Amino acid sequence: MKFRIKYLAFILLFSGLINKLQAQEQTNTSESTFNKYEAFSPLFMTGETSAYHSATGNPGEDYWQNQANYNIKATLDTINHTVKGKVTISYINNSPYKLHFLWLQLDQNTFKKDSRGSQLYPANDRNGVHTFTDGYELQKVAIKMGKSTQIADYIVSDTRMQIRLPEALEAKGQQMDISIEYSFKIPEHGKDRMGRVKTENGWIYTLAQWYPRMEVLDEVDGWNTLPYLGTGEFYLEYGDFDYEITAPANMVVVGSGELQNPKDVLTDYERNQLEKARKSDQTVTIRSLEDVKADKHVKGDANGMLTWHFTMNQSRDVAWAASKAFIWDAARINLPKGKTALAQSVYPVENSSQDGYARSTEYVKNSIELYSKEWFPYTYPVATNVAGHEGGMEYPGIVFCDYQSKNAELWGVINHEFGHNWFPMIVGSNERKYAWMDEGFNTFINDVDTKEFNNGEYYNESDVQSATGRLFNDYLNPVFTVPDVIHNQQNLGIEAYYKPSTALKVLRNTVLGKDRFDYAFRTYIKRWAFKHPTPWDFFNTMNSAAGEDLGWFWKGWFMNNWKLDQGVEDIKYVDNDPAKGALISLINKDRMVMPTSLKIIQENGKTEIVKLPVEIWMTGPEYVYNYPSTSNIVSVEIDPNHEVPDVNLLNNIMVPLMDAPEGVTAKTVIDHYIQAIGGRKNLENVKDISEVMSATINGTEVNIITKKKSPEKYMMSIEVPAMNQSVLKYVVNGDNVSVIARGQKQELSDEQKESIKKSTSIFPELLYNTSDYTLKLLGIENENGNQLNVVQITTPDGKFIKDYFNVDSGLRVKKEVSIDGNTTKSTYSNYQNVNGIMLPFKQTTDSFGQDMKLNLKEAKINSNIEDSEFK
Repeated sequence: MKFRIKYLAFILLFSGLINKLQAQEQTNTSESTFNKYEAFSPLFMTGETSAYHSATGNPGEDYWQNQANYNIKATLDTINHTVKGKVTISYINNSPYKLHFLWLQLDQNTFKKDSRGSQLYPANDRNGVHTFTDGYELQKVAIKMGKSTQIADYIVSDTRMQIRLPEALEAKGQQMDISIEYSFKIPEHGKDRMGRVKTENGWIYTLAQWYPRMEVLDEVDGWNTLPYLGTGEFYLEYGDFDYEITAPANMVVVGSGELQNPKDVLTDYERNQLEKARKSDQTVTIRSLEDVKADKHVKGDANGMLTWHFTMNQSRDVAWAASKAFIWDAARINLPKGKTALAQSVYPVENSSQDGYARSTEYVKNSIELYSKEWFPYTYPVATNVAGHEGGMEYPGIVFCDYQSKNAELWGVINHEFGHNWFPMIVGSNERKYAWMDEGFNTFINDVDTKEFNNGEYYNESDVQSATGRLFNDYLNPVFTVPDVIHNQQNLGIEAYYKPSTALKVLRNTVLGKDRFDYAFRTYIKRWAFKHPTPWDFFNTMNSAAGEDLGWFWKGWFMNNWKLDQGVEDIKYVDNDPAKGALISLINKDRMVMPTSLKIIQENGKTEIVKLPVEIWMTGPEYVYNYPSTSNIVSVEIDPNHEVPDVNLLNNIMVPLMDAPEGVTAKTVIDHYIQAIGGRKNLENVKDISEVMSATINGTEVNIITKKKSPEKYMMSIEVPAMNQSVLKYVVNGDNVSVIARGQKQELSDEQKESIKKSTSIFPELLYNTSDYTLKLLGIENENGNQLNVVQITTPDGKFIKDYFNVDSGLRVKKEVSIDGNTTKSTYSNYQNVNGIMLPFKQTTDSFGQDMKLNLKEAKINSNIEDSEFK
């Protein structure tokens, strides 16, 4: 399956269409849109600080947060798949305000048919409700203030409960208790965050959002009452937990925190094995496959039930899992300053081999140790990975990962979910509003961790330049967007995970350097451990601890969906003498700004990397760098190490060209090409054209069939004869646009449809002289004894093109196309006459770092293609 996916992506990239599927057309003008006053405005982040959140990034001198301590007793009913429990919450009001009401979260209500989340997300969505439940069934809600206990006056609104107090809860330390008796049906698919799955040896229950929890009251938003919809995760108060889970005696129960009664629930053998594991760097089996098959655990009470008792201090939440199918193993975690913790995994037999969960505890142990060494020590006594049906979900001290994951995928999900113990379990940001503050930061530290694990066993160095198309598409929201507003899962993956993590990588590698970044990032974690930071606290901490005003960076990467396009415009010499120095003209064409690095190669063989600070752009979009050259410059390249994303790579490198003769312009070169392939009149008379091209990829023949008919009809199909199927098909018929990939019709936005419709032009060169296109003759290049006119073209749909035309014949020899940072290079040869039009019968296309050779097997012009071909 992996080969097929990679193979299909290869074909898509070759055909130049993958970006059209993923990206909206990108507008561009010949002039820069960069505004130095906007980028470097001194008004950024004003008014976002107070006595509670200081301008230094520290918690302010008056900072406060409330506390919620929980005592919970719950029973798992495996016959009816329900949880029944009672929670007592001791709530401490540390705020300076009297509270006349309280708000709690009732997340199980999201599974009700009439919930807000059910209306927002379709059933087949990750955050959709696959089967409805009745949510929380509340048997009793009581409050105790002072010595008085009474039935609470409360209302339930979707996933929230408001308790209206008979008298105010006084400020600055007064405490009260809330007791709630409740039950709920366990959904099989709990929005990929909890639920149950049936395995060979029994059900696995993964229980989260399993008790009513306090909403956060803070100085920024007051009561944080955003409902639980699905994409937005959680925002919770810290406190201490004491909880008991009663379950059938043949089940293993694991949970956040530390087991308090091992003698009551474990055999002597299991306890001895656990003690061995606490002292072992190698994985120790606690409960084997043989134990699972024997369906035995320990003695239960008269009803065949056991109660497992756990505690967890200074936590924002707890979760647990139970199953009789669990294999169980563990090992020691080595923490800084000689401290230790326990790594453990529970999983079913279905994926218990060495390529699966047999290495889970190794992955848990190494993840925790590496994060603790690099950023901040792990704070909990146990770290547990549970193999469930969730793709991956994190809770304090425990995570749920897909029980079918293997190898690199399994390492990746375990490493990611345990990274969340730093963001947001230790640094308690508001996930409901700012997904990037936990998902993005976590994805960043995942990359650092994976590079270190087992000498990079699963590490793949990423090329930031190649990620431009994913990072800077117009259809994306700014990173600073509420996750449920992002809604689309693909976009969420970019905006909450990939883009902010890439931003931190760029900040570390290109802007600040590893030492300054790491010091500032660790400072942020230390300052806000077990507190509630805002985005401004992060920005201000990084600014002050790194000693850099990074307002321009936060605006470009987080607050706005700006793009970066830096280019080399010109190379001249002082007094026309290279020995006196070179004047290298640079341009910042789009709204984002970054420091600039240049690789300069001289004719005398000297190569030098020059780093220019971001301040060079304070003068405006153009900057001239006076380089002390001693001979002619062979080339100047921006960002030679591919450390930053750039939407147009074609202007990142300049090789000095010969000046074209007087009278030769971009327009005359294009006109010469049009005349060479048949003349404008003949091209305008072409009403339809069809082509069949063949290529061999990894030993497999592929056919690319294209058909175009005027007006606005287009069909492209990529077919694999050996598979006897089309792997991708585009059809355009006027305003009707469809894309079928691997037999499935793809959902397209209006912007994507408009971008695809641009492909209907039979000879786009006929339009190059219109005002929608920008043309520039760069000069003449010598290649293998031939002189080529080099023309730079910017198209209305966001393509940047460099076209190379033979000076004598006028025919196109090669082309470079850049779309959102992805560059495709093609060559053209063996032109033949087809019905009066010259077409290249041989092409090569550079995609995925290799040349693909294409042969035109069949071409027809004005063959009266039937309209039915475009349905």
